[in-house]
Amino acid sequence: MQSQPPPPRRRRFPWAGRNFRIQTAATVVSGLGNAGAPIATAFAVIEGGGSTTEVGYVTAARLVPVVLLLMIGGALADRLPRHHVMVAANLFSAVSQAVLAALVLTGQAQLWQLMVLSAAGGAGHAFYAPASEGMIMQSVAAEHAGRAFSVFRLALNSAQIGGMALGGALTAAVVPGWVLAVDAGCFLVAAALRLFLEAEPAAPAGAGGGMLRDLREGWQEFASRRWLWVIVLQFAVLMACITAVDAVYGPIVAEQRLGGARDWGLALAAHGTGLVVTGLVMVRWQPRRILLVGNWGVFLFGVPALALALAAPLPVLVVAMFLSGAGVTVFGVNWMIALQQEIPVEMFSRVCAYDHLGSLSLAPVGTALAGPAAAALGLSGALWACAALCLLLSAVVLLEPQVRRLSRRSAVGSAPPLGEPAAAR
Repeated sequence: MQSQPPPPRRRRFPWAGRNFRIQTAATVVSGLGNAGAPIATAFAVIEGGGSTTEVGYVTAARLVPVVLLLMIGGALADRLPRHHVMVAANLFSAVSQAVLAALVLTGQAQLWQLMVLSAAGGAGHAFYAPASEGMIMQSVAAEHAGRAFSVFRLALNSAQIGGMALGGALTAAVVPGWVLAVDAGCFLVAAALRLFLEAEPAAPAGAGGGMLRDLREGWQEFASRRWLWVIVLQFAVLMACITAVDAVYGPIVAEQRLGGARDWGLALAAHGTGLVVTGLVMVRWQPRRILLVGNWGVFLFGVPALALALAAPLPVLVVAMFLSGAGVTVFGVNWMIALQQEIPVEMFSRVCAYDHLGSLSLAPVGTALAGPAAAALGLSGALWACAALCLLLSAVVLLEPQVRRLSRRSAVGSAPPLGEPAAAR
């Protein structure tokens, strides 16, 4: 009697193709190291005798090349294999973080060196981010987008919890340089993982045209959707406020009123916990009005600034950071669904680049002016201003009808996800 072959093993997440699994794993690894790096960099400046203004300058130095180079990164990611762009960007970031770690560990880091190496890290991110978003959007079918993006952000945010907590603890226990060294190692591992990603040799839009044409087509795609550029304009100011709070005011308040790097790391870990817990909810929850619901999450972005302005004790700050993390996930998942649903696949990276460019355009200004604003308004006054702007902009954007009405729709005739066998789709 001939034995029957065993039934094929059922995969737990049949919608998650090869590229989705690899990109998610690599993003977790790099996110684990990157989550603690801003804490380490800020306290490296503070422990070196730097002022609030100098912390802002170092943070701004990282953001300026992001703003300047994002469009080139987006055009390259739609023209070249996206995994090649990501690997090169990860390797570049690993080298810059390793040099920064060595300078901090040897006690030889000067302000200009911190700014130059922070700028190098920002340049790496400018080329990595559009390719990464294009890859993850293309790696899942549209009908599974809500679940896939929730799982992706859940994995990333879980890594951020560990990274923030570890970064704060290591910065307090030893020196910030070790956190930066861990970040460099994580970039190397992530680059190695991304070598196994599959990608088409070139995006269709890139054939027969130059980079200026690619950028012009991406701009036309971006500008033709009012819901898209209205929210990006909103985030231009929001990110200036949030970056100033997270990278400048938060560490300063923690150093002056709380327990320093360890307590600020705990607060950031609470933010990450909010991201993760809400990610579990978003795996199941599929709201119909995706941008309307997403913007309700944006109302929570300013809660940490409010808690810091009120000189709230650590437990209250932890709750505020948790709520902010929840809002980020609610918005982020619905935003990714809107982009995948509305933007042609060959335009993903360019539109994402315009999204990042607009959202971060004022962040360097916000961080550079964080110190002068605190001097003019007082630290509490500057925090009140950030909280008020976040709440006001969250309300104003709801005046746009497309934001209120854009609805989730089922995918019909959508392109199959990249990196997944046709038989499994």
